[in-house]
Amino acid sequence: MKTCLIITGGRLDPAFAGSFCRRNSFDRVIAVDGGLDRASSLGIIPDMAVGDFDTVSRPVLEKYRKIPYIIWEVHEPEKNETDTELAIRKAIACGCTQITILGATGGRFDHMLANVFLLYRCLQQGVKACILDRQNKIFLIEESHTFLASRLWGKYISFLPLLGQLKGITLEGFKYPLKDYDLDAASSRCISNELSGEKGRITFREGVAICVESRD
Repeated sequence: MKTCLIITGGRLDPAFAGSFCRRNSFDRVIAVDGGLDRASSLGIIPDMAVGDFDTVSRPVLEKYRKIPYIIWEVHEPEKNETDTELAIRKAIACGCTQITILGATGGRFDHMLANVFLLYRCLQQGVKACILDRQNKIFLIEESHTFLASRLWGKYISFLPLLGQLKGITLEGFKYPLKDYDLDAASSRCISNELSGEKGRITFREGVAICVESRD
């Protein structure tokens, strides 16, 4: 499994991000435009920098430009994709099979929402991907997933349909179980569930689920 960390230009809790990066290692690190500022504050030298670089501070950009082994993929500001989408495409093209994205939440809501939908590109290509911040772990599920209490990001687990409806949801091992339930996009029925024991499982017949493991 080849892993990739993508650091984007959204809000990033320095204490959380620093602790996370010290505890985890990645085969490749990609900084996205203003994510270079975040990487600099964390003392991280990325393997690659992607974007139009219209939001990164000039001193940080000049500092990283002097490092010869960083690969630069520079795009025009007027383009059809966000810088984060371009970074995800690059990670997949490089053979990464697991992607973790930091700095993808807490800023502009349109970018944050687009970042969640970009996880679907990863899912379609068999790449495991998630968005992390101090409170949340966001990822997508097809068909089924097993949760272990010892590995949860936070005690709350929420499910939302990515594409219209989730058909036939069954929740086992949850505080609020379900049996063969169809969840519409305009419903909050599956927000803030919890495991009732050490393990829980979701299964469904049709659809793609946004899963959010969260803590207060």
